[in-house]
Amino acid sequence: MRDFSWKYFAMTGDVDAYLLYREYGGKAMTEAAAAPEMAAAEEMGNYEENE
Repeated sequence: MRDFSWKYFAMTGDVDAYLLYREYGGKAMTEAAAAPEMAAAEEMGNYEENE
């Protein structure tokens, strides 16, 4: 269902298809993309504690 909703969104630009895509697994991709930012924030916190 995820692949279908993405292909449909890509062909039509239908916002509902994109929302369906996000509901069926796009969130995992978004969370994975945020992981480096979270790691950088934690590292900065560790740096400040060592000062």
